[in-house]
Order: sequence, then structure tokens, then C-alpha cells
Amino acid sequence: MRWEGQALSAPAENALPALAKMSNLVRTVTTPEFAGVTFHEVLAKSALNRVGPGSAVPFTWTVNPYRGCTHACVYCFARPSHRYLELDAGADFDSQVIVKINIADALRKDLARPSWNREHVALGTNTDPYQRCEGRYRLMPGIIRALADAGTPLSILTKGSLLRRDLPLLTAARGSIPVDLGMSIAIADDSLQQAIEPGTPTTQARLATVTAAAEAGFSVAVFMMPVLPFLTDSEDHLDAALARIKEAGATSVTYSALHLRPGVKEWFAQWLHGNRPDLIPRYRELYGDDSYAPREYRRWLADRIKPLIAAHGLERAAEDPNTGSVSSRATARDANGEWRRTRAADPDTAGDIAARHAEPVTLF
Repeated sequence: MRWEGQALSAPAENALPALAKMSNLVRTVTTPEFAGVTFHEVLAKSALNRVGPGSAVPFTWTVNPYRGCTHACVYCFARPSHRYLELDAGADFDSQVIVKINIADALRKDLARPSWNREHVALGTNTDPYQRCEGRYRLMPGIIRALADAGTPLSILTKGSLLRRDLPLLTAARGSIPVDLGMSIAIADDSLQQAIEPGTPTTQARLATVTAAAEAGFSVAVFMMPVLPFLTDSEDHLDAALARIKEAGATSVTYSALHLRPGVKEWFAQWLHGNRPDLIPRYRELYGDDSYAPREYRRWLADRIKPLIAAHGLERAAEDPNTGSVSSRATARDANGEWRRTRAADPDTAGDIAARHAEPVTLF
């Protein structure tokens, strides 16, 4: 499971600066199965990350078994979190993945503390717990069992079709704790999806996962995040996407406009220059030196997408006051469908503190 025979010396002479200093680094691994990707296996001292006071997200605790993500989504809001380890938010985020190999054991210790109040724990808030390497490391089953055994509600948000592997385990866990599932499906156009989310399962594979989860008795929320200005915000694209989501068996859709924080904006701008240079002037006008699309655009998007969501019967149901729901737990949006700003105590939760307080970046 740890890919014996593929280990490099750790730290190697050419080890990345911050990783070479880590006392909890076990080893560094490469394998032909993941060409161009390096996995850094570490021992986590704890697993639970507390979201900082004043955060707008409707959960307090997260668990992140991985840092960095081979999904390689150009727009990923979590990219700046890699800077915490002196890695860059671009290529390093896609190819230098930190793996917390003892995460389940560390989580059990956290959950065994007398002070633990069995609060909801969110998975998939930073990097995807079902990215492809989870098929080899198999960290999620241990995490799910630990939370279920401790009577702790959980929610999962993922782009990974590997979620299907754990549906029997999640079904069993649902007998003792609330379990909420969400699938991230932002792009319905297959060629665009593969260009901008090159390491993810196809849209159809994710829709099939929604169907499998729905057939297992789960109410699955789909996160149409982000909606990309001038790329996926046309009425035809949104309507077609929502039709496929409804047909797959999802119960609700949550959306937000693209957010380009420092560390993400640079990487997205590079993608635009190489793939859609015709859109650069329009993005320059829309985002300028800000991370958020203008309020006027967000209102325009809300006016376009909300009637479509309603027409397809995918409006969010009222939140259960006892357990909440995926869409209410894993997102915090304003009236225009935009993510609210969050502040986290641990860099795993929403990116490193320095990036959150950096000056706006103008690149378009």
C-alpha cells in the first residue's frame, strides 16, 4: 500500500526546503502510476482542524488527509495553502502531495478526548479526500469508521468517483450518525472540463457517482462551483448542466461565481493566456485587482441561475435543525451565490494566512 520499492531517501539532498525540515516526514515516494507526482508521507500529530472564530462557514471542524491535489483544477481556491510549506500554488500544488498516513489513528485520539462534543466534521473543505491516490492509500475508510465509532456527524464534498468504493461503509455509518454527501460538478462541457480540471474524473463519471449514492439512499447535493464567467455562465450551459444533474438523482444544487484569490489568480491567468486569450480583456474588466467578481455580476448570475435551479427542482431544502445538510454545512453564500470570506486557525482549512491577507493581484 505504501508502494514499496518506490521510496526515495527522505530527506533527499534535493528535498524541498520546508519538507526537509519536517520532523514528521517519513519518506518521499514516486511511482510510475503517478508520473510527475511526488508523495511526501508524514505522521500527523492531530487530525481535527478547528475553523477559526468569526468564520462564516457552517461547520467548526475539518479533517484533511491530503495537502495538494492531483485533480489539478486551475481555479482551485485551496492552492495558496501550499505556500505554508514553501511550495508554490501552481505546479507544486498539483504534483507535490502531502499524505498524512496515520490520519485515522490521529483522529481516533482526537475524538477520544473528554472535551470532544461530537460536533459535525467536514471532509473535502480544502483538498479532495477522494483524489486518485486515495485508491492506493485508502485513508478515508479509517476516517469514516473513526467518526462513526465516536458518534460524530460527517459530511463529504468531493469531485472523486472513488466515493463509490465507500458507499457501503457510509451506509453503515449512517445507521448511527448523520452522513451528508456532496459532489462538485462545475462544468458540463467535456472538452472544457478536461482542459481546466485535467486530473478529475469526467463529468459523466461524477454524475454516475451521484446516481450510485442516491440509489444507496443518500440525498446528494451538487456544488456547481465555480461558475466561470464567459465560459460556463451561458443559459444553455447552465440549463444543460442542471438537467443532467437532476437526471442523475441529485436533490439540490448550490452555486457560486469564480473567486480568484492571490495564488489562484496567477495560475488561472496563465491558463487563460494559453487557452482563451480572447477572454483576457473581459476578465481584466471583471476582476481587475480584486478576488471577487463584482456585485453586479453576481446579481446577474443569481437572476439567471436561480430560476433554472427552481425549474429543475433542485432548490435547497430547508436545513434540518438537528443535523443540517451538505449544502448548508459545506457552504456559506451570500444572496448572490458568492462564497463568504472565511478565516481558519489551521492552514489546511482555507489556505495560508499570508495569502488571505495579501494585497490583491492584477494579472489579466
